[in-house]
Amino acid sequence: MIPTDSMDVALSDMLVFVVAALAGIGVAVLAAVVTLMALRPIQARRRADRLARAQRDFHRQREQLEAKFIEHAASSGKPRGLRWVDVDFDDDVFYARDRRSQGLKALVAIEVSFEAIEGGGMEEVEAVSDVRAATAEFLHDGTRWRTAGRVYFNLGPDATVKYLEQDLELVAEEHASPQ
Repeated sequence: MIPTDSMDVALSDMLVFVVAALAGIGVAVLAAVVTLMALRPIQARRRADRLARAQRDFHRQREQLEAKFIEHAASSGKPRGLRWVDVDFDDDVFYARDRRSQGLKALVAIEVSFEAIEGGGMEEVEAVSDVRAATAEFLHDGTRWRTAGRVYFNLGPDATVKYLEQDLELVAEEHASPQ
């Protein structure tokens, strides 16, 4: 049998070890929390800088992006039986971030005019000549802007973000004229 004094010393040593280990863990957790709190403003600033750079790039490339958008959208075959005749782009731009990929999108209101394609089944439809409101989508891949000609018919940019709120979050709006 071990003497009682030895047991007290062993328990005392074990208690000191446990307290020291817990203190070390506590210091490590506290250091991690402080580091994360310190990094948050830095990350927010970097994200704001990337957004500002992407916005600047969008405006520099906007004319070519709009031409590419029309080219892709017109060649898509949608809407069926109609030919894209004219697209009028609004000056305002809404920027939204994809919640899953974190990719940035620029959404611009457009008005589209169509004409019926002969033999396309739409020649007799009176509404063909009506101007359609829609939203054009432009994508930023982290380095440059591109478009696939994606259109959201019957929705303005703000309504598109709301419609896709599970997938998109609005991060910025640019208005040509004060609202």
